[in-house]
Amino acid sequence: MSGPPEPLPPAETAGEDAGPIVQRPQPAAPPPFPVPPLFGKYSFEGVEVHDPGLIPYLYLHPVYAPHTEGRLSGKPFLKTRMHLVERLANHLMKGGRFTGKKSKALATVRAAFDELAQREGKNPLQLLVDAVENAAPREEVTRLQFGGISVPRAVDASPARRLNVAIRNLALGAIQASRKSTKSIHTCLADEIALAAAGNLTSFAVGRKEEVERVAQSAR
Repeated sequence: MSGPPEPLPPAETAGEDAGPIVQRPQPAAPPPFPVPPLFGKYSFEGVEVHDPGLIPYLYLHPVYAPHTEGRLSGKPFLKTRMHLVERLANHLMKGGRFTGKKSKALATVRAAFDELAQREGKNPLQLLVDAVENAAPREEVTRLQFGGISVPRAVDASPARRLNVAIRNLALGAIQASRKSTKSIHTCLADEIALAAAGNLTSFAVGRKEEVERVAQSAR
């Protein structure tokens, strides 16, 4: 009875009949240029997301100008790959004044960031992340049909839904505050972000979140 077969020699120690040794491609080195700051002013370094449920959905990839030019529109669930600042500008475009005017909406966000940096002395990106976290509701109310009776029931909000509601309420609060007011839209947006980042109930977004969660708690 013969023993087990001997293992074949590796490619490095094979003879001349084994052919040339194939070298695997090495991973590309990181680019030598630095990470571009947002609008050329605000760094992405040090920006932290404290809510673990929102980390996979808060897209904060370093970019100079957050504008995807409609490449992600009309595609399901790809809004999670859209920059947070661009999503805020897109919701500002739903207010009537900036409808179809993306450049003006981005200019408004940029002016609001400049005012926040001068007033608060902090990175506006971190303030925006904190505002979104404080304005994202954890529970909502839905209605279930039992025969001919509609009964409210509390349901947990998904992380993507929480992010959508928070950004929408931040933009809506700034739009409503600027109506019939002497304040400009970028000042109202800066006020809304600052109040929401501090968790102040006078913020429109935080107030709506507390109201929704209170109604959901009563519907448990």
